Amino acid sequence: MQDLISFLETNSALMLANPAAFASFAVLFGGGGFAIGRYLFTERLANLESRIARRDEEITELKTGKKMQDDEPAMVPIVGTAAIGPISRSDSGALAIGRAQRTDPATANEGRRAY
Repeated sequence: MQDLISFLETNSALMLANPAAFASFAVLFGGGGFAIGRYLFTERLANLESRIARRDEEITELKTGKKMQDDEPAMVPIVGTAAIGPISRSDSGALAIGRAQRTDPATANEGRRAY
């Protein structure tokens, strides 16, 4: 910024002698720079605006107490999954999972058809 100020100070006599030319070049290069920047960063600006809009929607949902509804199903299927690792005996849900893990693989598929 200091370089720009010193450049304008050294060339102030030239700018005052031809103010129309200086103003036209300033508008031309300033507008051209703005247009090129707008063209190159349009996608990034749209992406940021959509993120802001989504965040505003989330904030209003949290303030009103509504739960956010997912439009998509869960990526990991919940039915048919089994826990792997140490099981706490104090948790009744963990005991049920533990019994499912301890079933014999030979008898686990009884009643299912093989296609």
